[in-house]
Amino acid sequence: MSAFHGLPPGLFQFFEDLAADNTKTFWQANKRRWEEDVRAPVRALLAELSDEFGTLRMFRPNRDLRFSADRSPYKLWTGATSVSRAARGIGYYLEASATGIVAGYGAMLMSPAQLRRYRAAIDDDASGSEFEQLTRTLEARSLPVSHGAEEPLRTAPKGYSADHPRIQHLRWKGAAVVQEWAKDDWMHTPETLDAIRTVWRGAAPLKSWLETHVSDPVESRS
Repeated sequence: MSAFHGLPPGLFQFFEDLAADNTKTFWQANKRRWEEDVRAPVRALLAELSDEFGTLRMFRPNRDLRFSADRSPYKLWTGATSVSRAARGIGYYLEASATGIVAGYGAMLMSPAQLRRYRAAIDDDASGSEFEQLTRTLEARSLPVSHGAEEPLRTAPKGYSADHPRIQHLRWKGAAVVQEWAKDDWMHTPETLDAIRTVWRGAAPLKSWLETHVSDPVESRS
């Protein structure tokens, strides 16, 4: 595996071109570009990150069309995750597209069981106060904890009072640290590795809390 030197300009250009012609014909004609400008540098990046953050799985380029009205065959991005399942996982996330890079850690959307454990922990004075404190700490470090992929409930969850002292967080369906960067020249250098490491290391308080109170009993702790 080659050392990581940055994400090449060709990666961003590839996805820009793919957005203009998302067809099997384009893919077959440009597969070598994907292999050299996308897969190879991303795999080199993941190899270096895996030494510290555990196994990272690169997403397949093909879209799952089974339940989608959009029939375009290929993702307009590449990336990886530390979790083995496509949905309801809690872990590290990385994405690169024509517009830039996204890195994060957490639960973008919790399963019903995870959500029950999350709300019970928020309701508890000790663990709920700990969560509030870690959100303040990460906010001060420019790593705010968000509600994930879906908007919070507009009302209190069933079984909880609307005047609960932590009602804001009880309404959440996810909890994640997500950092987005618009495409920039520094992404073509090893600074990309440093930026992702900073986010993932910085999310450690959230990681510890989620692993203690929310993660499924058999879920990987990588």
